[in-house]
Amino acid sequence: MYDDGIDGDTLKEVLETAIKRIDIGTAVLPEPLFINSTDGNNTDGDDSTGENASSCFREGRVPDEVVIPGTATRYGRTVRTEFTAVVIEHHLKWAPLCISEPGPFPPGAEEASSRLGRYDFHHVDAMVDWSLQHNLKVKGHVLVWHVTSPQLLEDLSPEEVREQVKRHIYTTMGHFRDRIHVWDVVNEALAPDGSLAKNVFYRKMGPNYIDECFRWAHAADPKAVLLYNDNKVEGMDGPNKAKADGFYRLLKSLKNKNVPVHGCGIQAHFNAAGTGRNRVPTPYMVKNQIARLGRLGLTVNISEMDVRVSQLSDPKLRSMAQRQIYHDIIAAALTEPAFNGIWLWGFTDAHTWVTQFYSEDEPLIFDEQYERKESYYGLREALATITPGGTVGDSVLLDSNEDENGNPWGYQWMNPDEEIINTIDSTSTDSGAAQQQQNYKIDLIGGSGDERPDWEL
Repeated sequence: MYDDGIDGDTLKEVLETAIKRIDIGTAVLPEPLFINSTDGNNTDGDDSTGENASSCFREGRVPDEVVIPGTATRYGRTVRTEFTAVVIEHHLKWAPLCISEPGPFPPGAEEASSRLGRYDFHHVDAMVDWSLQHNLKVKGHVLVWHVTSPQLLEDLSPEEVREQVKRHIYTTMGHFRDRIHVWDVVNEALAPDGSLAKNVFYRKMGPNYIDECFRWAHAADPKAVLLYNDNKVEGMDGPNKAKADGFYRLLKSLKNKNVPVHGCGIQAHFNAAGTGRNRVPTPYMVKNQIARLGRLGLTVNISEMDVRVSQLSDPKLRSMAQRQIYHDIIAAALTEPAFNGIWLWGFTDAHTWVTQFYSEDEPLIFDEQYERKESYYGLREALATITPGGTVGDSVLLDSNEDENGNPWGYQWMNPDEEIINTIDSTSTDSGAAQQQQNYKIDLIGGSGDERPDWEL
């Protein structure tokens, strides 16, 4: 195993000595956070509350005993010792809040609502309160995203949609005022060519809907930091140049119109074996993209990072690629003054959306037994470059896509750069992986009438 000389330190402990304040965050789910024995390696101490706790969650109640620090799950212990921040992975999105998640009712008392106006914050409240109790910053994700918005928006008039979007922003931000201070306001509004996707908000509210959403969010909480978030926009002049350029133009336009947007998130859902538009951008490309966004006066964070490796045939290459991507992309990003945070989309392979969304994979920094992987050490080494004695961007290609011998970055493991038609990785929908996300949403919230998987409760 790789040793960077600080093996006993957590990611959080490394950043405590950093010369720059950086968030290190992870997406979290309620069941593994609160319930022991959700998987075979989740127990941290007494697991006697597991069965009752699980029953309570399925009845829509959050039992007090499972959030007492002394009965924390291993999942929860890892979150609070390794990270400084969290983002709610699924339950804070519009459809889960209003329609799909079970409410605080006894079994059989009420079916899931189909009304836009019924909000149920009980899962999110539990996660947010637990996080704040452990001094973890919470980022709100996401207020406006067409993929996880109620389907019945399609049946409403333009004015009704506008009113419902405004109400949703005010209701959600109002509920979490003084608890959540940073929000992803709009998510994945761009098509692969960098133009605005013709989603339900565009069709109903017109091309200025993003402006309106940010202005409503600012009015709902004038102190909140407001972000725009998107995928496949991480690298300037990279494999998704058109979309990365469109991302920059959109944010520049918002700034020019004095729309209250304060920062942006570049998602970083990477496939180490990807080719064509699915190829991982180089550190040089990522650095340049962050630099030009920073010149707009915006902060930039990597908002949903994970690195799929299952399509690489050699296990040794999988480990090498994953470690290098986590290390080099983050080390390059840290060289830019505008960069202020890394958010992983989960941290243990035991609980990853990738398995539900794509196939079996190992995209994160802890394995299924919560053991640190090579990718963990690569990420931690990158964070250590901004601590006393470190060299920011050390050992990373920052001025070119090739090394001094003419080898392209990642040549040891990266597949030949050719477009491969792949229905899993297709970006032919309105906003990158929207169709796959739609299928994922159906699985999670029971859109097809099927029961949601236990791990997402």
